[in-house]
Amino acid sequence: MKTVITSRQNALVRHMKALGAERRYRREYGEFLCDGLRCLKEAAETDSVTAVLAVSEAPELAGLPVTYVAREILEYVAPVRNVSDFVFSCKIPETAAELSPGGRYIILDGVADPGNVGSVIRTAAAFGLSAVALTGDCADTYNPKTVRASMGGIFKIPVIPVGTEELRRAVGLGLTVYGAALSDAAADVRSLDFAGASAAIGSEGAGLSAEVLALCEKLAVIPMCAGTESLNAAAAAAILMWEMRRG
Repeated sequence: MKTVITSRQNALVRHMKALGAERRYRREYGEFLCDGLRCLKEAAETDSVTAVLAVSEAPELAGLPVTYVAREILEYVAPVRNVSDFVFSCKIPETAAELSPGGRYIILDGVADPGNVGSVIRTAAAFGLSAVALTGDCADTYNPKTVRASMGGIFKIPVIPVGTEELRRAVGLGLTVYGAALSDAAADVRSLDFAGASAAIGSEGAGLSAEVLALCEKLAVIPMCAGTESLNAAAAAAILMWEMRRG
């Protein structure tokens, strides 16, 4: 008969709860919290799963370090609503990836919404980009909402935090960046040749920072119907990434 944890004070329960709630804690322990079957399958393939809290047995959990808990404990730990029958923790990957002139990147500048960042990671993985680069005050890569929105993409593509100086150095070495901007100097995105280029996109409210704009070789605008507002960052980034793939 399997043991079922019913206490919130259990050490593993407390650990998993903190992973979902605190960025600093995630960085300190080198782990992050996930949920969802697709994400679990992707994580299992990378051998990065460190613990699973589950309310029932399932074939997908075979061979994984599973601890069974009561449903109310799982709902307490889960950082999102409508959680499935399990949540799990994974190791934060140790990556030495850095921007390279030969790579193709989507660069997010100050995109603070974790859903947008996660969606961009998912799309970038689908389009086979080299990495997603985050600069400025972007959402945490390992925020549970970012992870969920990535739909397993977090395990398929590197996500690189970069400073302005690192980005400037990469451009100086030959990295070509086109930036999305509402500017008189911007060309229709359909008229640009993205062959060999990376793309940068800023937040919906502020757009690209002055520092990143200064590093863009060309500026692009996505044409829209009159009277419509700007696209959200994930939608705009998807269009740019499609152009990069065509280029």
